[in-house]
Amino acid sequence: MATAFKVVPKEYRDSVSLMQLSALLAKLPGVEQASAVMATENNLALLTEAGFGVSATGASAADLLIVVRGEQSALAGAIEEALKNLTRQADSGATQESAAPKPRSIQMALAEAGTARMALISTPGEYAAAEAMKALHLGLNVMLFSDNVSEDEELRLKREASKRDLIVMGPDCGTAIINGVPLAFANVVKRGPIGAVGASGTGLQQVTVLVDRLGLGVSQAIGTGGRDLHAKIGGISMSKGLKDLAADPMTRVIVLISKPPAAEVAERILSEARKAGKPVVVNFLGADPRKISGGGVHGARTLEDAARAAVDIARGELPRQSYGDVPPPLVGLPPLGPGQRYIRGLYSGGTFCYEAALLLDERLADVYSNTPVRAQGQLEDLWRSHHHTLIDLGDDVFTRGRPHPMIDFRLRNERIAKEAEDPETAVILLDVVLGYGSNANPSGELVPALRRAREIAARGNRNLAFVGYVCGTEGDPQGLDLQSNALTQAGMVLTQSNAQAVRLAASMVSGRAPGRG
Repeated sequence: MATAFKVVPKEYRDSVSLMQLSALLAKLPGVEQASAVMATENNLALLTEAGFGVSATGASAADLLIVVRGEQSALAGAIEEALKNLTRQADSGATQESAAPKPRSIQMALAEAGTARMALISTPGEYAAAEAMKALHLGLNVMLFSDNVSEDEELRLKREASKRDLIVMGPDCGTAIINGVPLAFANVVKRGPIGAVGASGTGLQQVTVLVDRLGLGVSQAIGTGGRDLHAKIGGISMSKGLKDLAADPMTRVIVLISKPPAAEVAERILSEARKAGKPVVVNFLGADPRKISGGGVHGARTLEDAARAAVDIARGELPRQSYGDVPPPLVGLPPLGPGQRYIRGLYSGGTFCYEAALLLDERLADVYSNTPVRAQGQLEDLWRSHHHTLIDLGDDVFTRGRPHPMIDFRLRNERIAKEAEDPETAVILLDVVLGYGSNANPSGELVPALRRAREIAARGNRNLAFVGYVCGTEGDPQGLDLQSNALTQAGMVLTQSNAQAVRLAASMVSGRAPGRG
């Protein structure tokens, strides 16, 4: 395989656009792998780790770097297609009104749009904190999509925002819905009485999507970044989001979402929630809901429980302690060989993967993951499954030199085929995330992979079960019904939530694999 690259000077594109361009190039005939990134020092190092090994001498963080690997005859055409795509992007954004020079700073942009109250920042990480601080000094709230911002910088930004009664959503904040507008990776949902604050992008997506499907809507969905509830940061942004939703007349019920927070931060946030003056549903994954509940706070075990409880409360009904008895689809497991006894979960959403690990660990022994519930469940070799294995494919190990798996399905499709070759695999568990930023046609990517996996298993006289959940709404660009129907026709069993999919998969292998306790 050969490698070619092109440096495009002074050509900035945000991370989502570059991931989509990378995925587009990777599908071209003869191209094995492609990556379009800003030529920052960190990105160049990640490309080297990914095996690209290009020498972009003289390139700077303000330059765009396109790298393609594959058959020599295909590389020049791939580079040309990338340049054409960049030109099309620029042309599509041009209008008569935009003939004037574009603003070159946040201050210039604010002068043109004086009513703006938020800046969305998606620059390379080494510049992101400085730009966010400029926005705060101009009186703007900040959504910081950029990653590679240090925890010290995050703390400094959030303290500055707190002084000014502003919020910093992020860094690495991938999801928000503000005043009905989806930002970054988010879904199209109705507006309504339920507000959410989440330190998890896919967690926010799951809750807002389920609220929409259950017939209500979302006032605001505020992301905080995944480190906000760490001990060092102290939940500054979640606290601010909670305060703002408590004061918002449209919001009647508040939902708080996070992977396990630091104990002292959790206690502080729960204390504030009890004083909010509105019902607050709390889903701190892994926490005992009974220990959280009380004083206007309702603890929820799963993301689905959180959404259903919030909807019940908003409708004036008493929330249930658990909604785990919501029936999954009635399906029969196809005939399996005597050695087929394990679940293999391949996730694009990190929170979905962690929730799955929690639920499976309650029911089955020998659950391994790169987001484990127990230290002994840490998967040592992320490229090789054994026993029950759940993989977050959005882990940095898998995204070096590749777009996020919500955009690019190639790595997951390859892993599906690999799991199909394992005679111990019984169920392959999947999530499919729709919405802005995600792949334009997930079923078009997955259906051929499912068929190939079945063919592989059939050669060994085996069957496979595919179980999953589509996180999306009919308003999403991909269309929920269109995607769900295509996957169902391909033999995938779809449930109404990630938790339901996990429980169904566990019931399918019950009796074939060791149980917990």
